[in-house]
Amino acid sequence: MTSVSLEAAGRPVRKRRPALGTNLTATSGVGLGVAMIWFSLLVLIPLCAVVITAAEGGWAAFWTTITNEQTSAAIKLTVSQAALVTLVNVVMGTLIAWVLVRDHFWGKGLLEILIDIPFALPTIVAGLVLLSLYGRDSPLGFDVVNTRASVFLAFLFVTLPFVVRMVQPVLAELEKDVEEAAASLGAGKLTTFRRVILPALVPAITAGAALSFARGVSEYGSLVLLSGNLPFKTEVTSVRILGSIENNNVAAAASTATVLLLISLAVIVLLDVIQRKVSKRG
Repeated sequence: MTSVSLEAAGRPVRKRRPALGTNLTATSGVGLGVAMIWFSLLVLIPLCAVVITAAEGGWAAFWTTITNEQTSAAIKLTVSQAALVTLVNVVMGTLIAWVLVRDHFWGKGLLEILIDIPFALPTIVAGLVLLSLYGRDSPLGFDVVNTRASVFLAFLFVTLPFVVRMVQPVLAELEKDVEEAAASLGAGKLTTFRRVILPALVPAITAGAALSFARGVSEYGSLVLLSGNLPFKTEVTSVRILGSIENNNVAAAASTATVLLLISLAVIVLLDVIQRKVSKRG
């Protein structure tokens, strides 16, 4: 029976979906292959090696390692402080990007340079800078050495540029005509920001947040001088991993690293879900 007779009989006609094709040329195929090999050598294979090393001792050894009181405390401190810093960066980074794009003021170029300083400074130098400003001889009167605040401050310093630099170019490319059209239709500034601007910025904000969180959970150098690496108090996961390696316990180090990997993947997936929902609602 033909599709015409099916339609006449009132029965739905299923349309065949076109087969998914590819537009890769020979040169593109070679480029893709080289890119995947390079990615595998730098990222995929090392990550798999870490997971395999963590699994060598079996589930019992893995669980014993990550439930160890000192290791568990280091993971909780690292993840909680990185998450808190990420939330702060989402708000303040977006605000700074807005000021840099939409406002013109004296010293704007200097501020642009200062924002990138955490990218340029070696992390140990960043720790020295923070120690000189917030240590025992602080000219500001703040002493956060060997406290949890030192971990938060170090994470905040090294992750500052990520959200700013992700949001800034996207915000600069937004057409103001759309905002003006929304205003002409009676939308207030808050409504315009929520329904017009924010959906366009969400992908950049979530990307910056993911980078900020990942940078925080992996931080080590800036904490060496500032936090004191005190067990159960200021010891972060990267220090705990280094301690396991120094004690020739590579499996324990790999187990802790695997937990961080799983947490980071979960955060990335969560941010992607939030991005999709906000963009769709906008």
